[in-house]
Order: sequence, then C-alpha cells, then structure tokens
Amino acid sequence: MIRPKVFKVALLLLISMIISSCTENSIKQTSTELPDQFIVVLGVAQDAGYPQAGCEKACCRRYWSGEHKEERVVSLGIVDRAVGKVWMIEATPDFKSQWHDLNEKARLNKTAPDGIFLTHAHVGHYTGLMELGREIMGAANVPVYGMPVMRSYLTENGPWSQLVSLGNIGLQKLVADSTVQLSPEISITPFLVPHRDEFSETVGYRIESGSKSIIFIPDIDKWSKWDRDIRKVVASADVAFLDASFFRNGEIDRDMSEVPHPFVEESMVLFEDLPENERSKVHFIHFNHTNPLIWDEEVRQSVRAKGFGVASEGDVFALDE
Repeated sequence: MIRPKVFKVALLLLISMIISSCTENSIKQTSTELPDQFIVVLGVAQDAGYPQAGCEKACCRRYWSGEHKEERVVSLGIVDRAVGKVWMIEATPDFKSQWHDLNEKARLNKTAPDGIFLTHAHVGHYTGLMELGREIMGAANVPVYGMPVMRSYLTENGPWSQLVSLGNIGLQKLVADSTVQLSPEISITPFLVPHRDEFSETVGYRIESGSKSIIFIPDIDKWSKWDRDIRKVVASADVAFLDASFFRNGEIDRDMSEVPHPFVEESMVLFEDLPENERSKVHFIHFNHTNPLIWDEEVRQSVRAKGFGVASEGDVFALDE
C-alpha cells in the first residue's frame, strides 16, 4: 500500500518533470554547454535576501535549521562571449558572490563587469557598488548605468560619491525608452515603472537580441498603476521576469499598502485567461522572505502547475537561438 505522503511527493516530482520538459524558454546546462549569448539568474530574493536579518518566523527558521538554502538578492547577468563581455543588472548586497559566479559561468576571466545597470535606489539594488571601491576591488571606471535622479543620488551622497570621484565607477546616462547597444547582437532598453521613488526613479529593462526579448521588472507598485498594459508587455516578450515580492495580502505584520507590490495571487488572476504559451513566459522573481515561493516547493509547484514560471538561481536563458 502506498502511503499518502509518499504518493504526494511522487506526484509533485512527476508534475515538476512534466513542466520542466515543456518549458522551452529556459535551459539549465553546465557552463561548458552554454550558448555564446545568454542571460543567467544570479539571485531571486527581495532586497534583504533570505533569510532576513531579525526574522524568527517559521519561514526563516527553515534556513537556520538547515531545511532550505540561502537565497541571494535579485540580479541578472548578461553574457556575450562573441565579444568577450559581461554585464550585470543590479549591484546587490550579494555582489561579490554573484560576480564570481557570473565570471565563472562566462569563462572570460574578467576583472570586473563591462557594465552594471541599476533599476533604482532601494538598498538591494545598488549597495553592492561598494565592492568596486578602493577598500575592496579598487576597480577602474566600471560603467554604471542609471537614470538622471539615480545618477545624482550616487554623485551627491557618500560613500557612493567617492566611487565617482576616485574613478572606481563611471556613471553612464540612461534615458527612458532609449536603447543602449551592448554588442552587435544584444541591446538593453530602460522603461519607467511606478514605484516608491524616495531617492530615485525606477525602471524595468527590456533585453533584446536578434531572436529573443526578455523583460525584467523586479519592482512595481501595482500593474494597474502603470500606463502600460502588462499583458501586452508579456505578449511582446519571450520571457518576463515579474515582481513577486509578496504572495498574498496580509503576508507581513504591517500595513501592506505602505509597501505596494502586485501580489502573486493578483498577477495569476490577471494572467489566468492568457493562452498557455503566454502564461509560460511569466517567471516570478524578487521574493520577500515571507513569500512561500522562495522556500516552499509545494507552493512553487502549484504555481508552475497553473502554467507560470518561478525563477531559480542559476536559470539560463539563451539569447542566440
């Protein structure tokens, strides 16, 4: 007689295998098998990572008890081996390990990224720039791309201003909806999104190659606040990494209207009537430590069973297919 628990685990594994076999956008391979041009997920957590400092709840106790691994803060790497260059989106508190892993995967033996693109001035998205300073890497003029207020914030506030004055970073201008050509085959375009802009504006990015288009929106207040239709944005892309900070309302012990994000439950309802091939483009990312998508495999599988993707560290998406 098969025990219910054993049957449940076997069923989840079967569902996972079926979904993985049907997901054409993502390829998980060893570094020797990777294409010349690709994007890699370097982190999936919200700004504070997982576990979060000061959290004694069951979600973070899973890490301290050894039930779940640490999860790094959200970041993407972009690689074009044809021109020997690599770029990062976001400079997170986990920058040192993320840069190491990106450099290893690219196999280009770089001393620093060829560029870093920032979305906004919340702590998980830019504070890793400190690693480029004279106390650590002592980098020379690493291009850091930011919107006007973001650049002003870095120029006018220490310790970031020291990175500018010492030439560790070279600030590069971004203009909303204006494309930056990274290489002959790869470009990136920022676009403004509504978010809590205390210190800078906030952007998402579209990364494009000759054959692929990838959207990255780790932070937005609500889809309904945006002047663009997220469903059409998803339709225009091959992959869309979308804000999934919280799974549902009431997830944290505070007024969640103070930290607005689209709940995963809301997003799934918004996208539920899309064709299966459209839903599969959505890959949820940027998980708060309280979001079960970061630590509960059963919840992850339930979301995947509805046709959506759940980003995992190390996921690779080819740009040259």
